[in-house]
Amino acid sequence: MPRERDDDTALARRFEEHRGHLRAVAYRMLGSLAEAEDAVQETWLRLARTAAPDTIANLGGWLTTVTGRICLDLLRSRTARREQPIDETFVPDPVLRPLPGPDDPEHQALRADSVGVALLVVLERLAPDERLAFVLHDLFAVPFDDIAPVVDRSPAATRQLASRARRRVRDAEPASDPDPGRQKEVLDAFMAASRGGDFDALVAVLHPDVVLRADAGALVRGAAASKALRGARPVAESALLFARYNAAARTVLVNDALGLISVDDDGTVRSVMSVTVADGRITGMYILADPARLERLAVPPGQG
Repeated sequence: MPRERDDDTALARRFEEHRGHLRAVAYRMLGSLAEAEDAVQETWLRLARTAAPDTIANLGGWLTTVTGRICLDLLRSRTARREQPIDETFVPDPVLRPLPGPDDPEHQALRADSVGVALLVVLERLAPDERLAFVLHDLFAVPFDDIAPVVDRSPAATRQLASRARRRVRDAEPASDPDPGRQKEVLDAFMAASRGGDFDALVAVLHPDVVLRADAGALVRGAAASKALRGARPVAESALLFARYNAAARTVLVNDALGLISVDDDGTVRSVMSVTVADGRITGMYILADPARLERLAVPPGQG
């Protein structure tokens, strides 16, 4: 017997209460805003097809594991299609927000609900099962007993997956200063040096082991374009080459840290850059310049 319309409306309302959480799970799993939305929509469809949704004791937990399973299938499909390892220059879809005010009470809440671009880059290099175990357990506190059936392993083996992923994240994710004030000081110094063509000042604001990843999309990728740039002097030289983009760049919140967005007069987004900062210098730079992906971004008000 089909459910009554009122029951369907009530179910949809209950699902909407969890949509933001499910989108956060899917985004961390996939690193793609569009795919995350698709995964959440598929979760809703599976819930709507469930024979007796009212009997689900913990709807939030059920939805989270279903979303995780959908994302896992997508990641496995990616891995199967991929003929070569992911390019070093890959940059995930960023989430852009306007800068919060200095006393904005929502700022810490936004940061707590965000995930850094640097972490997403590391997650992209995990095996699909490792990524699922790490994201669900370490980022969303889902018990291993609930994750184990999704990856078809025992809880103990699932714990090992998360532990292995945790080590890889710890070894690969660059150190980052969470203080927005110190981030702004370093980013302002970088912009001033770049706009002024001051090579020595650029080198001074970059960590000696800084890594630059610039993702311009599949059409321009080649042997050279697929490699990250390492070292303060090479990165400074690259920054001077593309200083014209920084000339029109504005500061925004990119995921959980300050970054730059370059927007043309007609509103076209040319690039988004996020950085990691430690000890007063930039340790990592992540630039998305893929036109196809940039045109789908939601640009914060006042930024173009």
